[in-house]
This record gives sequence, C-alpha cells and structure tokens, in this order.
Amino acid sequence: MSKFVITGFSDEIADDLKTQMDELDQLGVKHIEMRGVNGKPLVKHSPDEVRLIKNELDKRGFKVSAIGSPIGKTKITEDFEPCLELFKHIVEIAKILDTEYIRVFSFYIPEGESPEQHREEVMKRFKTFVNVLEGSSLVLLHENECGIYGDTPERCMDLFKTINSKHLKAIIDIGNFVKCGVENNVEAYKFLKNEIVYVHVKDASPEEKHFLPIGEGKGMAKELFTALNNDEFEGFLSIEPHLKYLPVSGPEQFKIACNALKKLLFEITGEIY
Repeated sequence: MSKFVITGFSDEIADDLKTQMDELDQLGVKHIEMRGVNGKPLVKHSPDEVRLIKNELDKRGFKVSAIGSPIGKTKITEDFEPCLELFKHIVEIAKILDTEYIRVFSFYIPEGESPEQHREEVMKRFKTFVNVLEGSSLVLLHENECGIYGDTPERCMDLFKTINSKHLKAIIDIGNFVKCGVENNVEAYKFLKNEIVYVHVKDASPEEKHFLPIGEGKGMAKELFTALNNDEFEGFLSIEPHLKYLPVSGPEQFKIACNALKKLLFEITGEIY
C-alpha cells in the first residue's frame, strides 16, 4: 500500500504562521512546505528567527516537509556567488527546522537560447550544491518548471544522471509539465520514477493561463495517482493551489485545492485523508 502524506504551501493561506497552522489543523494537515512565513520569505529569516518559528511549529505538532527555496529560480547567466551564499544559509535553515528536503530549480535559460548551450554551467552549479551537502542527510528536490534547464522529463533525467548523487532527487509537478507542453504525465512519471520522492499537487490545461485544482485539468491526475498508489509510493503530496483567480479568500482557495486532492485519493484508495 502507498503511504501518501499531505503537505502544502501554507503561505497561500495567509502570511502569518498562526493562521497557516489554524487552517491546516481544520483540514487535518500537519506538514508544511515552508516558503513564506510571517510576512516574508523563509529564506530571508535569520537563524534566530527560524528557531522561533521551529518553537511555534513544535508547540502545535507541525513538521516541515520541505523548504520551498528559490534556489535556481534565476537566470543561468547571473552571478553564481550570491546564489551559493543564499544556498548555504538555506542549508542552515533546513537543519534548524529538522527537514530533509530543500526544493530547488535548474536556472532559467535566456530567451532565444537553447538549454543545451548552458548545460555545462547548470551541471557545474549542481555539483557545487551537492558538494556542500556531503556528510549531511539533506536532499535537494528539483522541481520541473517552464523555462529552466529541467523543464522536460528528458532534461530532468539528464540532470539526475549527470549529478548522480543521493543528495539530488525529483519533484514531479503535474501542472508545470502541462504548461511546458508535456502531454502525458504518466509517461513522464514512469520515465523519472526512480528519482521521484515528492509530488507537487496542482493541475493545468493548455487552454487556461491559470492553474486548476487537481483533477480539473489535463495533467492525467487520476491515472498518475493510480500509478503512484500501485507502485506503493511513500512520500509527500504538496498542495500548491495557485488559485488567486478565484473570488474567495486564501484559506478557501487552499481548502478547495485540498478537498480536490482528498476526493481524488479517496476515489483511488478508498481511504479518507
């Protein structure tokens, strides 16, 4: 049997941690993929501020499933040194928050240029990242995103095979693959299956500019989650609503996204989440 654990980007609920936890409690979710908290990005908090956040999480029984870091969400042509310094700070944050995972990207490719043109630099930077992690239990989770080097299953696999490190694994983001023109998420999953340890939960349709609740787009959500279940996947399903186009509050947007996921999981597993 699979072991799905629901988590999510609770900064889409509200800015402050208390409200985030209050709303997640009502949904029965006790993990957070922490990206923004108390009015600013997590990565802009000092170590002492992060310790205070950890204390608040501990009091309420919450754990951090991953740090939603912005590492690699800059142009590959930009200076690497500030990125590396921020990365080292994020590693310290991860250790304070007692989380195994740090979400990262593989750098935006300048418009009009081919990803292959910048492949060597992407690999060089990721080798530096994993070297920083040597001796730790931390794992970088690469998220597929349109416009970065790893925005197709093939280039994602190129990254994993080239780096070949226990410190680098994959997120599969269903909605992002749809936006990048991947027509079959099940085939993408099968291709990357041995690298995938984490799932981002949002859907999309080529006809829509915005994202959709899971199961409402062209991401083959039911087929994909059925495959995950059949393969006895154990890991986090992270809700990333991106539903600001809906005329409802942040808590309601997150609830809509969460309920869509729970409904889908019940249809597949017969279990109530």
